[in-house]
Order: sequence, then C-alpha cells, then structure tokens
Amino acid sequence: MVVSNATPLIALDAVALDTETTGLDPTDARLVEVGAIRVKRGRISSQDSFHRLVAPGIPIPASATAIHHIDDTRVAGAPAFAEVWTALKDFIGDSIVIGHSVGFDLAVLQGECRRASLPFDSPRTLDTRLLSEVAEPALASHSIESLAAWLKIQLTDRHSASGDALTAARIFIALLPKLRECGIRTVGEATLACRGLTKLRDEQSRAGWVDALDSPARGDARRTLAQIDTYPYRHRIRDVMSTPAQFVAGHTSVAKALQLLMQRQISSVYVRPNDEDGQPPSTSGIGIVTERDVLRAVAMHGRDALEMPVAKLMSTPLAAVPADDFIYRAIGRMSRLGIRHLGVTDENGNIIGALSARNLLRLRAGEAVSLGDEIDHASDIPELAEAWAKLPHVAASLLVEGVGAREVAAVISGEVGAATRQAAVLAERRMIDEGHGRAPCAYSLAVLGSAGRGESLLAMDQDNALLFAEGAEAGSEAWFAKLGSHVADILHEIGVPYCKGGVMANNPDWRGSLTTWGDRINRWIRVSKPEHLMSVDIFFDMRPVHGESRLGIEIWRHAFDAAHGDVGFAKLLADAAGGVEPAIGLFGRFRSRQGRLDLKKGGLFGLVSATRALAVCHHVVERSTHARLLGLKALGIGGAHDLEALAEAQETFLRLLLAQQLEDIERGVPPSNTIEVKNLSSRDSSRLRAALQAVRQLDDLKRDLLFSN
Repeated sequence: MVVSNATPLIALDAVALDTETTGLDPTDARLVEVGAIRVKRGRISSQDSFHRLVAPGIPIPASATAIHHIDDTRVAGAPAFAEVWTALKDFIGDSIVIGHSVGFDLAVLQGECRRASLPFDSPRTLDTRLLSEVAEPALASHSIESLAAWLKIQLTDRHSASGDALTAARIFIALLPKLRECGIRTVGEATLACRGLTKLRDEQSRAGWVDALDSPARGDARRTLAQIDTYPYRHRIRDVMSTPAQFVAGHTSVAKALQLLMQRQISSVYVRPNDEDGQPPSTSGIGIVTERDVLRAVAMHGRDALEMPVAKLMSTPLAAVPADDFIYRAIGRMSRLGIRHLGVTDENGNIIGALSARNLLRLRAGEAVSLGDEIDHASDIPELAEAWAKLPHVAASLLVEGVGAREVAAVISGEVGAATRQAAVLAERRMIDEGHGRAPCAYSLAVLGSAGRGESLLAMDQDNALLFAEGAEAGSEAWFAKLGSHVADILHEIGVPYCKGGVMANNPDWRGSLTTWGDRINRWIRVSKPEHLMSVDIFFDMRPVHGESRLGIEIWRHAFDAAHGDVGFAKLLADAAGGVEPAIGLFGRFRSRQGRLDLKKGGLFGLVSATRALAVCHHVVERSTHARLLGLKALGIGGAHDLEALAEAQETFLRLLLAQQLEDIERGVPPSNTIEVKNLSSRDSSRLRAALQAVRQLDDLKRDLLFSN
C-alpha cells in the first residue's frame, strides 16, 4: 500500500518499533536489542514480528542492565549492528514506523549507521507520545505506563524491545477513536497536529533526538497515479455497452444460440431460468453463455455439443454493473473476477445490455481502476478505509490529466455512494452478529445532497436516508434504527464524518416506511415554514445506492410530482437556503477571511439551491445541477445565456475547490470549502470573478423564473 497524507490511520500498514540501548544519551548510546511488530489495518499481526539482540561493541553499563536486564553474557555471540540493520530495513520496507518517543530510537539507529559507515534513510514515523498529547493534552503524564492505564491496555514485558513495540502498537490502535473525536483521521492530519506541539518537540531536539516529523513521505499521489488513461473516468458504461440485451430460454440448443451470436455479431447471450418469453426483470437466476463456453463444449463433446441445451453451459450468477456507472468500475470488476463479460442494468436492476472485454479493448488504465471494486468488496472497516484512501489520489490524477471538475466530482460522488452501500453491507453483517437477524422487509438506502447530485468534492460529510416497505407497527423501525447507527459509525470511521445537521439514517427524521415518507413529503409541501425546510431540499437530490432501488426512486419521483407547479413551496425552498454571501468587495477585491474565500457560501451553495428550487417548481426531474440547468433551458425557462453562465460558474467553483482541497490534503490540512486567493493565477482570478458575477444575479433569476409558466 502506498502511504500518503490522505491515508486513513485505520488503514495503515505500519511497523511498531522499540530499541534497548546502553544509555539514554542518543549521541553515544549503543544498540543492544531491537524489536518490531507489524500493524495492518488497525490490527496487530502477532505472527509478523522482528527481534534481534545486537553486540554493542562496548561493555553494557550495570545501570542499563538494571532496566532492560540485558548484560554482556546475553549479547555474547550476537550479530553486529550492520547485519541487524540490513534485516531490519527489509522488515520495515516502505511502512510507516510507529513508536513511543520514537525520535530517540531513530537517533540511536542513525548513530549506529554513522559508526558503521552505512546510509541512514529515516522512515516516515508516527510518535504515540505526540499523538497521545494531541488526543488528550490534560493527562498528567504521557508515559507508556500512564497511557496504558488511561487506554486500558495491557503492558507486556516492559523494557524489552519486543514488549515495548507491542505496547506502542496497542497504544496506537487505542488512540485511533480518540483522534477521530478530534477530527484527525489521516496520516497528514495526524502529522500536522503533532507539528503544533512545538515545546515538546524542542525538548526532544535539545536531547539529541531525531525529529520524526521531518521524515519524508514515501508516497506521492500525483506521481504514483499521474499517467492513467482518463477515458474510463469520462464515460459511462451505457456509452460502450451492447444493447438491446439478447435472451434465450434454457432449453435452447447450443446450435441456435450460436446462430444468434453470429447473426447479432455479439459474444454472449443471457439465459432465462425458464421457458417464458420476455425479458426478465432483474439478474436473479439469469445465466450467461459466451463464445468461449460454446468453443469449450465443442472441444469436449464434438458435434454432440450443438444439440445440448444452453442451460448446461451457462454460468451463474450473472455479474452485472449499472449502466450509469463509469467504465473504470466495470474494468475493475472484470479484473477482480477474472471474467470477460458483464451484464448491464438500469437503476431498477433490470438487464438492459451487455458489456464485454471487446467493448473495452481500446481502454487502458492503471491500478486506479481497482478503486471502485475494492470499495464494493471490502470485507471489513479497515479494508474499506484503505480502498477509500485512494480517492484523493485518483481525483488528483484526473485533474492533472485535464478531466473537467464536474466529471471528477461525479467520480467522487459515485464512490461516496459505493462506500455508503458497502457500509450498509458491513452493517447488515454486524446486525446478524449481534443477534438482530436480517432485514425484516425490503428497504432502500439512499445518499442525498452533493453525493446524490453527483457533485461531491473531498470536503464531505454524510447525507443519507433509509426507506423501508413496512411501518413501525411491523417492528421494522427498531431494526432500521440500529442499522442506521451502524452505517453512520462505519462511514465516520473510514473518513466520511457525521453530518453536523443530522441528515443521516441514524436520525428518525431521515428514515421511515414509504407511508411515513409520503406523509413527510405532503407535510413539507403543504404546511411547511422556511425554518422547517433547512435540510428538506436535499431530499430532491436522492439517489438510492443499496437495497431495493425502486423504493427510493418511487418516493423521489413522488416528491417531484407532489411539488410540481407549487410556486409557494419552491419559494420556501429557495428562501430556506438563503442568499449568496457577497464574495467581491469594493474595487473588485475578493472578500476573504484570513486569506481564504468561502466558495460554497459565496457562490456554489446558492447556485445549487436556486437551480434545485426551479427544477422542483417546473418539474425538471433530474438530480445534477448541470442536468437541471439543461432541463430548464430545454423548457425555455430563463435566458439561455444566463443558464450557460451558471453552468460555467459551477465548473469554475468545483475546479478551484477541488484543486485547493487536494493541496490541503497533501499538507495534512482537512479539506474545506475555502480557497487561498493569493495563490490564484491571473487567469483563475478572472474566471472566478466572472463566476461570482454570474451568481450575483440569482435572486433576480429566482424571482423571475419561479413565476414563469
């Protein structure tokens, strides 16, 4: 795993390290013992450890022996440092090194390398001493003993290198949830927080310790993923799939199926589980027979194979991908499963086409295409976090390669939905493990807001909702309340923070039966006041990502139908969102605070909210802001020039925000919706002014168009 500042702490492949020496002055202390143990995805790999005694070349002082119980007799015959160093470097590899006051250990290793005329390349490190002070500065002591007592972890073989390395690993894992409470989830954020402990770091420096925070980052996201083929990220599966889908009954002979393949010039057909005519509604029970299946059958059975029913050759279950997914997700799925054909489904799960490796021959992509499939099949929370950590790398590469910000945002949004879906899968397993059983009825988990619109960037939080087929009277509410809490917790752990406004499925206001949701929608539209609609608007961005999609789609369309033509409700939505915060002051200067301009408040939020209100009022049943603007234009609502200017403004806002967020992540700064205006080029400054001027007309636009016919 390539480690970058964006890597979640919970997903780290790290090595916990400790040393025992002849003294406490690192300038002349000699190594007598080194121990290390691997930490993978928040778990200690007890079988993957390293331990060596080292011949120090000098007598071991009695004062040192009294602490670690290693004397000259124990190290007699032990290897010299040079031999141990080679093995230790191989064990560490490119992993981050974790240790308690690890700057001392690094200083000792550096000194030994100097004496042995060996190069010393300091690994990237995380110091549990510093991290503990970040997590809880009020502790009376941050010693290993004090932290073990505070975190309720076991001390093992204190003052032995292997024992203290194991304790450091346990401390690190126990600190992770406490660091998350402080808003620290990634390597970069942890490093930046530790840099703020200047007094403690100065003390360590005066003692001759190596500054662990000066260790170089081993991974550069832009360098690692810069030259990927961007076609799979620009185009959807529906752009390259074969359609319509071709079906045959299970009793159809191989000869007839082969004739269909040749006539249609296709490489596979779907097999219905029975002899009924018509296209089946979903992939359930459907098989697939490919050209290769036919060739293998002929090779094994000769001419007799042509008379066999296709049901004997078909492969099940059918692997499928949604038509609206980007192509890179299909490439990743084929690669993981080792197959050359996928079914293609619509948003209701109906089969509408086929995708083969032949469709994708012109596409080449690097390891980044595995991102989506790794998210979809993560088996636990650390594995999901590790896959999720690739998202900024991919976004950076796409931006460098010239992909539009709107398309990059769509990729990010797709993976937000995928992570939410996989969080639900893991939550369902947890529900079973806890004895709550499986879902009591059909349900749909949906993302809302920017993820639903396909406009997420990297400064995100959770926006999701649960819809289920039965009401609380059937006992569903209690089960789904627990599921919603698990989903929210899992997403929070991997790096998608809780929604500050509470728009999550763990909130009873954002889950319920279809009847409950129908009543809510009617209440919103008929009797709501502006203060009641602060979060309601993002419901119209809903996109189902897990479970029975039809439930979410049904209620989403119902909301649009119910609000169609209701100018009063649309006005309430627009008013609840508020106006645009002026971002340009006197003499055309940007109105920044501490050098940063909030592009969400100054433009993006108002643009999105106004477009949504207009779409709701005029029944433009679309999710994305761009599609809504195109829909309004197609209806002749609003001036084409004004709507095009708003679309261009959105692209400008998204691009500038995304570039700033990637830069902030690389520095360990949590991404936000602000940009540093001093770093803007003259070209970007000019485009930003034009974008901000375009959204200054939003109030007039809303007033005029909400009353248009």
